Amino acid sequence: MGRPFRSFVVFAEMRTGSNFLEANLNAFDGVTCHGEAFNPHFIGYPNNEPILGIDLQKRDRAPLMLLDAFRQNGDALHGFRYFHDHDPRVFDAIMEDESCAKIVLTRNPVESYVSWKIARATGQWKLTDMKARKAAQAEFDADEFAEHLEALQAFQIVLLNRLQTSGQTAFYVAYEDLQDLDVMNGLAKYLGVKARLEGLDKSLKKQNPSPISAKVRNYDDMLAALSKMDRFDLTRTPNFEPRRGPNVPSYVAAPESGLLYLPIRSGPRETVNKWLADLDGMGEGMLQTKMNQKELRQWKRKHPGHRSFTVLRHPVARAHDAFCRHILTVGEGSYKQLRTTMIRRYNIPLPEDGPDTSYGTDAHRAAFTEFLSFLKGNLSGQTAIRVDAAWCTQTQAIAGFAELCLPDRVIREDDLAEELGALAATIGKTEVPPLSPTPADRPYALEEIYDDEIEKRAADAYQRDYLMFGFSRWR
Repeated sequence: MGRPFRSFVVFAEMRTGSNFLEANLNAFDGVTCHGEAFNPHFIGYPNNEPILGIDLQKRDRAPLMLLDAFRQNGDALHGFRYFHDHDPRVFDAIMEDESCAKIVLTRNPVESYVSWKIARATGQWKLTDMKARKAAQAEFDADEFAEHLEALQAFQIVLLNRLQTSGQTAFYVAYEDLQDLDVMNGLAKYLGVKARLEGLDKSLKKQNPSPISAKVRNYDDMLAALSKMDRFDLTRTPNFEPRRGPNVPSYVAAPESGLLYLPIRSGPRETVNKWLADLDGMGEGMLQTKMNQKELRQWKRKHPGHRSFTVLRHPVARAHDAFCRHILTVGEGSYKQLRTTMIRRYNIPLPEDGPDTSYGTDAHRAAFTEFLSFLKGNLSGQTAIRVDAAWCTQTQAIAGFAELCLPDRVIREDDLAEELGALAATIGKTEVPPLSPTPADRPYALEEIYDDEIEKRAADAYQRDYLMFGFSRWR
């Protein structure tokens, strides 16, 4: 039976012990690690020696060629180290290749940061003899460390997600494991290598063996800065809402002008669409809609200097629009099956056959209030009902746009007239049509039922939008 892998990658970062891990990998018969093969500044090591016949220039022109060379050399198991800031063009190919073994090396980020600062100060990145050791103390910079930590954590999240979604497993090694012979031999077993080590490589020495308190000049400042960091992310608002795509067919382009509207459902779409048509003096039937991605790219090429925008609506008003348009009614636009489930399973007091003359403001307030409670559970992944685009968070909707077309402007509905005028000016439009009033929701406008309880339940349901966009009380 052959080896389970054709190549390997060590996901690591600077000052995590990756040089020591590489030295021990290379001590196994049949294993060769080629350093930082995709470092944008050199290939493998700073002396820029070619790897498997591929030099720096060839690698930069065709990085996948080098990746393929690792796989094709059957004389040994070849691999390399990959850091978060290495050539991103190969990352997807690495993660999609199940024959490439993934090794993930981690270290306490404070320790790696301090080690990095000392190495920068001394210019010494490796140590083979204590007599050559250069001593220095690090100066802790809170902002710099925060950026360092954010970059490392973001990459680890992406890495974990890609492993999960592809059904792959990685061999995780902590910095402290590097001195454990059994762990190193366990790594060889994971790689499918028969060789075992009788002892660890002794050529590299730990450069800064002192406690961290002795290695940081402003240690008290570091402790104060770290105490303000939420190590366990306790203040994070959990997000169980499904991701949304860019939804290109919903985009609306002006008939002639280079303006592109990215509508968020249950927002002022009718008002904005009319304004876009009026801007070019044409009817709404001339608006360009239902584009696919190819047609969107063609539209952009035909309109150099184009601008795209989306419009935020207060979560309470948006939820009320969705409720009146899709849940309360039984007519056109109604989600009839969903409203039946809401009545029977979630006890929302909706009129069975839709609102009639007996349906007053008190009944409307009660039904909408319960709908908001349903939304809290729905957006948190606690119901069997889909999170519909009509009431998903605006945060998630815009994140979906960003996959393909991040809007140039995010406009709040209350500022629509002024902002649209300014946006039109950026594409050379001097005459701007007035904005038509937004039609009131039916059968009752939100202001007829709005109260503290409704505001509270909306804020509970849409915590992400209130936090992300700074929404306060509706009126």
